[in-house]
This record gives sequence, C-alpha cells and structure tokens, in this order.
Amino acid sequence: MCELLGMSANVPTDICFSFSGLLERGGNTGPHKDGWGITFYEGKGCRTFKDPEPSCQSEIAKLVKAYPIKSVSVISHIRQGNRGRTCLENTHPFTRELWGREITYAHNGQLSDYKDLKTDFYRPVGNTDSELAFCWILDKVREKYPSRPSNMVSVFRYIAKLAHTLRDKGVFNMLITDGIYVLAYCTNNLHWITRRAPFGKATLIDADMVVDFQKETTPDDIVTVIATRPLTNDEQWQKLEPGEFALFKLGEKV
Repeated sequence: MCELLGMSANVPTDICFSFSGLLERGGNTGPHKDGWGITFYEGKGCRTFKDPEPSCQSEIAKLVKAYPIKSVSVISHIRQGNRGRTCLENTHPFTRELWGREITYAHNGQLSDYKDLKTDFYRPVGNTDSELAFCWILDKVREKYPSRPSNMVSVFRYIAKLAHTLRDKGVFNMLITDGIYVLAYCTNNLHWITRRAPFGKATLIDADMVVDFQKETTPDDIVTVIATRPLTNDEQWQKLEPGEFALFKLGEKV
C-alpha cells in the first residue's frame, strides 16, 4: 500500500512539518520506497516535484523539505508499488487539465479488474491502476459536465459517487483537488485534523521534530491536514469510515 498526504488552508501555508513525517515512511519508518511526489497550488498554477527514488533518501525531497513553499492546497504521495513498475511516469500525484484548471489526484490501494475502465478523452501515460482510474474519473466528469459548473460542490459529490464504484474493485483511498477544494475518499484508512486557534504544539511520530503552531500562525489561520495514518502522537485525528468522504475548502470541512 501507499500513503497519502493532503492539505487545505485558508491562507498560503507551508507543509514542511507534515511532509517531514511522511518522508520518513518512504523507506525508513515505512516500506513505501517506490517513489514519492508532491503538488503545490499557487493561484491557478501548480508545481509538482516527483522522484521514483525512496523519499527518505531523495535529494529532491530534501530540497522540498527545506524550501517552505506556501500553498492553500497540497497533495502528496509515497508509493509502495503493486501495479506498474517503479518509474517516473508511474509516480503520483497525477495532474490533468479540466475546464482550464489543473486537477491533481493521488491514490492509495490496489484495484482488480480495472482494465475494463474505458477512457476516451483522458489517457494514462504510465501503466498503473491508479492513473487509469484517474483518467476514468475525469472522463466521467467531463461527460456529465461539459463546461465548468457554478456549483463545484456538486462535481466533487459526483466524484465521490464514482469513487464508490471504484471501491467495488478493491481498495480505493483517494485525494483529489482543483486547487480550491480538496476531496478525501476512504475505503479503509484515511485520517484528518483541522488546526485552528488556540494553536498548540505537535510532535511527529516518525521524526524527532516538534513544532509550536502558535508561533507559526495567526489567530485567523485554519489548516486541515489529511493523511493515511496520523502523523503526530499528541493531537486528536478524525478517522474517515469506509465509503465516507470529506470535502474541504480553505481549511474548512464543507
């Protein structure tokens, strides 16, 4: 299995603390050594860093960890490959354009009988079940909504409905974002936490690192972090139930 990390915030925020914990699980405290990636949204654009090397020893990961890129929407992934070889084109997150916006997605799990997912407009570059599922989702969304609707919440609810179908094919934990909304869908393992004032301290499980969020934030900041497993051991994380989804916008649960 792989692990997911996402963030939704009401102000541009760096994810260095959570990302540092996730990186350790990529070949050090965890077995997810078949690549990693992260996508940050900045306005209508996004920047992605990927590496098929284990995140715990990746020089690119060290660069990202040391460079506090601030964003309101982030998706990251560490991979333990089971479908498709270990290479750059099979490394998450995956991004495609829809209605003039970049849509980013990452998947944790393994699907069976996924090759019957027929796609038309969107085609996978690599050969993973994850990327094919992403292309299938976007094809279905594009078919139902030929142009961008004014109510994007309905779009993400439809994506969650499509995720129910994919869940019938196996384990399908997913994060997907258009840079404004972040959708988390759970089959078996996904957690989230919203941090807001009054802020306190937090300690990473996978690294010797403590942060006092009160010193790093303003009283108006709202930041939600989503992860496969809780990243800190002294905070109360919420667990999504199988088949449950949560939609976030600017840090708040919609």
